[in-house]
Amino acid sequence: MSVYTKTGDKGQTSLFDNKRVDKDDLRVESYGTIDELNTFLGLSKNYIEDKDIYKLIHQIQRKLFDIGAELATEDELKKPVTIKEEDVVFLENKIDKYTERIKKPDYFIIPGAGKASAFLHVARTVCRRAERRIITLSKGAKVNYHLIKYINRLSDLIYILARCTEDGFEEVKFN
Repeated sequence: MSVYTKTGDKGQTSLFDNKRVDKDDLRVESYGTIDELNTFLGLSKNYIEDKDIYKLIHQIQRKLFDIGAELATEDELKKPVTIKEEDVVFLENKIDKYTERIKKPDYFIIPGAGKASAFLHVARTVCRRAERRIITLSKGAKVNYHLIKYINRLSDLIYILARCTEDGFEEVKFN
């Protein structure tokens, strides 16, 4: 089996349910940004020493494949998986757990206090971009509400994990 199919040479791709769409379709943008997020999380794992955080990120990466598959499927009857409320609750529990490790995050910080933290902050911003793409998609197509909530909570969790892996930080104070 060849890696290249030549079917996308004219600017189109196939969704999971075999529907052909333009490569800049909002649906493709949405799951493509999730793929980018997954990649940055994978990069960040290489600098994380905490085994629990490492395992959590790996678990999230596996869930992002489910999200990508859900976003890449327009036909509701052909969706291979769907994000559920229990997935959102899982993230909320992890946010609560890891927030206890840091000083209350009620201020801005300058990102980049260590490699792990810096890469996680990049992942956080990609996650927020994915959320914006998914919200835009939801204005013209049906998108699972739990998936939207999951991505919103995920950016919060990634922020908290970035804070947990910092070598130190500088608060941003406004004059």
